[in-house]
Amino acid sequence: MLIVDAHLDLSWNALQWNRDLTRSVHTLRAQERPSEGKGRGLNTVAYPEMRCGRVAVCFATMLARSTGHPSPHIDFAQPAQAYGIAQGQLAYYRALTQQGIARILTNAAELDRHWAEWERWDAHHAGDDANDAPPLGFVLTMEGADPILNPEQLAEWHAAGLRLLGITHYGPGRYAGGTGTELGLTDLGAPLLREMERLGVALDLTHCSDQAFWQALEIYHGPVHASHNNCRALVPHQRQFSDDQLCAIIERGGVIGAALDVWMLQTGWSAGPDLAHNPALSAVVDHIDHVCQLAGNARHAAIGSDLDGGFGREQSPRDLDTIADLQRIAELLAARGYGAEDINAILHGNWLRWLRQAWGR
Repeated sequence: MLIVDAHLDLSWNALQWNRDLTRSVHTLRAQERPSEGKGRGLNTVAYPEMRCGRVAVCFATMLARSTGHPSPHIDFAQPAQAYGIAQGQLAYYRALTQQGIARILTNAAELDRHWAEWERWDAHHAGDDANDAPPLGFVLTMEGADPILNPEQLAEWHAAGLRLLGITHYGPGRYAGGTGTELGLTDLGAPLLREMERLGVALDLTHCSDQAFWQALEIYHGPVHASHNNCRALVPHQRQFSDDQLCAIIERGGVIGAALDVWMLQTGWSAGPDLAHNPALSAVVDHIDHVCQLAGNARHAAIGSDLDGGFGREQSPRDLDTIADLQRIAELLAARGYGAEDINAILHGNWLRWLRQAWGR
C-alpha cells in the first residue's frame, strides 16, 4: 500500500548528521558508532527503505533554529546563519532531483502525475525490492520559520518550492512561541501569517504553544494541518494537542499526522537499556483512532512519522526496524475494524486530498 509520510527530516539527517541516505539503513548503522551520540548507529530512515516501504510522498523538512541559545547542528546564534543552513538543505533536495532520486512537488498537477506513476509501478511490482521504483516525491516544508529573515522574504522561499510552513519549533521562536513555552506570536508572527495566506503557503500548527496556536488560527484563514502531532488526551503533555485543538483543525478541514516518537505515544516513557519497554506500533493506532473518533470519520487522521527526528530505534516503537515497517499500520488498523477505504485514507488518501485542496483543486 502506498504511503504519504508528512514529516521526515531528510536534509537535516543528510547534512547535519552526515548520513548518506542513498545507502541502506543497515549500512548507515554499520558506519556509525553508538558512542558518537543519541541515535547513532540506530537510524531507521534511508531512501532504499522508503522505496521498499512504498513511502511515495513525504513532507521533507528544512530545519534550523535561531533562538539566541546556540546548540550544535540545530540552533544558531544569528538568523543569517539559520538562513544559510536552510538554504543548504534546500540545495540538497535540489541535488537529489538532479540525480533522479527525488522530485519536488509544488502543485496538484505534479502531485497527480507523480502519484499515478507510483500506482502504475506498484501494480506491477508487489513484493519487489523496489530498486527500480520511481523517484520519491518531496513536498517542501520548514519546521520553524527562523530561517526566513523577515515576512517579506517568504516570497523567495515560495518561489524556491516551499509550500508548507510550521512557524515555530521547540522554545521561543522568532515568529511564535513553541513547545515548552507559554509565548504567543511575536511582532513578526502576524505579518508572516498574512504573507503565508497571500502566497498560498499552508500552515503547520505542530509545535505551536497553546497561545500561538489559537492566535494563529484567528489570523490565518488558509489551509491548516498538524504534520506530526499526537493527542494530549492520551499523553498529557503540551507537545500534544488537546481535543479542542484537534477539533479546531478538523473543523478547518485539516489533517493530523500521528508521530512515532515513543515519548509522544506513551505516558511516562523513559529511555532504557533495550527496546522491550518501548510501546509498539499499536500505540500509534491509538492516537490515529482518537482523531477518528473526534472527527466521526477517518478523513482527518494520517501519518507524520518524524522517524530519525533527532533519535533512532531507541526511541521508536519496539516492533519497528525501519521506515518500511510503516506498512504494518494497515494491518493494525484492519484489526481494529477499519475497512479498506478508511485504511487507504489514513495511509495516503487524506494527505493527497488535503494537498489538492490546498493547491486549488
